[in-house]
Amino acid sequence: MSWIRKNLVVIAGLLTLAYMILPNVVVMVFSFNKPNGRFNYSWQQFSLDAWKDPCGVADMCESLTLSLQLAAWSTVGAVVLGTMIAFALVRYRFRARGAINSLIFLPMAMPEVVMAASLLTLFLNMGIELGFWTVLIAHIMFCLSFVVTAVKARVMSMDPRLEEAARDLYAGPAQTFLRVTLPIAAPGIAAGALLAFALSFDDFIITNFNAGSTVTFPMFVWGSAQRGTPVQINVIGTAMFVLAVLMVVAGQIITNRRKKTATA
Repeated sequence: MSWIRKNLVVIAGLLTLAYMILPNVVVMVFSFNKPNGRFNYSWQQFSLDAWKDPCGVADMCESLTLSLQLAAWSTVGAVVLGTMIAFALVRYRFRARGAINSLIFLPMAMPEVVMAASLLTLFLNMGIELGFWTVLIAHIMFCLSFVVTAVKARVMSMDPRLEEAARDLYAGPAQTFLRVTLPIAAPGIAAGALLAFALSFDDFIITNFNAGSTVTFPMFVWGSAQRGTPVQINVIGTAMFVLAVLMVVAGQIITNRRKKTATA
């Protein structure tokens, strides 16, 4: 019992981590399954057929490509706008700053179905045809708050004396921003970008309301679940999960190397 008390926090953390990763493990395991019927819900036999032909299901890779494009462009738009908003809220004083600071968090607190219905009403009243561009606008609006929050936290922790030192050394505004401000803010911007990409790629509710005839990967998965779940869906999910883990591990390794270099 004494050992459990001493390591209670570690045990709780490991159990929580296992609880979070368990669904991903199930997805990975069933990506090697060969079901007898249409539904990939029970283990039948080991097979690599789905991995050999991940685009074997009609229209699946097309929807995946569309989701990746939407996520990439949404990330670019949200990062550019969110970074500028974060710097404005932290560095400048202007009227309604407090109100804007509070309104930024509304998309994070508001239920997605409410935002989705509101955006749909807006697009219909403006006579905009639903499709790729309406989904892109909706995703940028949805991801913007998360980017602002991540970048704002980083900007608030920045030491303004570093930028003052750069200006004292005759660096211009552009040089100061590119060589001092931007590298320091880069971790927050990167965190916001990764979060925006994941949220955009994964979104279903807002996309379903504003997509029209456009079919993204989450919508394809939902539609497939009604008539059968191909194993290739598990393959794509496993590949995305492994890629995300590798990116996190690579980022951690780079950070640790930089810390060692700085302290050496």
